[in-house]
Amino acid sequence: MTTFARGQKGKLADLGCGHAFTVELDVAASGMSVDVSCFGLDAQDRLSDDRYMVFYNQLASPEGAVRLELGGSLSRFTVNLDALPASIAKLVFVAAIDGAQTMRALGSSSLRIGGAVNFPWSGADFGDEKAVIVAELYRRDGTWRFGAVGQGFNGGLSALLAHFGGTEAAPAPAPAPAAPKVSLSKVTLEKRGDKVSLDKRAGRGFGRIHVNLNWNQSATAAPQPAKTGFFDKLVGGAGMRKGRGGIDLDLGCMYELADGRRGLVQALGNAWGDFEREPFIRLDADDRTGAVAGGENLYINGERFDQIRRALIFSFIYEGVPNWSATDGVVTIAAPEQAPIEVRLDGGGNQMMCAIALIENRGGSLQVTKLAEYFQQMGGTSAHELMDRHFGFGLRWKTGSKA
Repeated sequence: MTTFARGQKGKLADLGCGHAFTVELDVAASGMSVDVSCFGLDAQDRLSDDRYMVFYNQLASPEGAVRLELGGSLSRFTVNLDALPASIAKLVFVAAIDGAQTMRALGSSSLRIGGAVNFPWSGADFGDEKAVIVAELYRRDGTWRFGAVGQGFNGGLSALLAHFGGTEAAPAPAPAPAAPKVSLSKVTLEKRGDKVSLDKRAGRGFGRIHVNLNWNQSATAAPQPAKTGFFDKLVGGAGMRKGRGGIDLDLGCMYELADGRRGLVQALGNAWGDFEREPFIRLDADDRTGAVAGGENLYINGERFDQIRRALIFSFIYEGVPNWSATDGVVTIAAPEQAPIEVRLDGGGNQMMCAIALIENRGGSLQVTKLAEYFQQMGGTSAHELMDRHFGFGLRWKTGSKA
């Protein structure tokens, strides 16, 4: 792998890199919210087509030549240069801080292109900038090249969008524009008890609601003495079998349907749920390794949301000794044509379980409340059961495992 310094450039062919590869941005931003994006620019370095801004609210370009998977500190772009239209001459990769912090607060970070290129950078390279143009892929004389930029930028993501000539969607309703506009809106629930409501789309339901859990999958588990409870044995046994030392989070959901029936969706016990039939909630394939950048995903059928009274989104540490402070965990709840809702797992200590958010049907509206409630096994009572008692679902519990 070739290591690049700031300002260094090179042809992809000389680096042994083809036209299809991954670009991974690993940003050390513990306790901060950093948005990573890719701008597809024309020959005049302008974002003339807003569909080629790939970020948290638009995860792929129209033909899929650039796709983004968000994963805690790691963001992975899958790039196929051959699939890009001739109008796109440059791909610029940027990171912007959302909040009061500045770039100088970042730790040692990097951008990697497959196994060919590594560009290390850190907050020490910057001052009070709110964003950084990290690197770019650009076409010159018919040849694609890589440039390690590392240039600070005073504005945040919105200012970067304006800098590259893009247009942001107006907050108020307006006549349909001739060209699409990018919506940078994102709702972050900061404090426990913060709420936000979504209304149904005109004449339709909420569509396919996507709940994504991501975390710093390289986080090291905090050293703790061995425990002997049945759930600790289950989790500890998994950790000893894999021996990776990292933390593996599992996503799950307790639900209550409109008719009062209650149940559980999680990988333990193979309770995957169902999207088309009751409970209209489905957990995607479990990430057994903790190495998938897309994290854990759960889907709620928003077209049948009238059949759901409430859904409690939770996570528990399946592998590794509990150490929530190191996970950098975040849950994003996204519905079509709505601003994504972000809930950060920014509390807790060595507990096993976190009740993250409550999704409720409030007179047809979808209300999301940040919970951030943490639970630890007590004697023979599991953290699952203690959480259930706290929120009153009344389920029956027994020891579970992944098949």
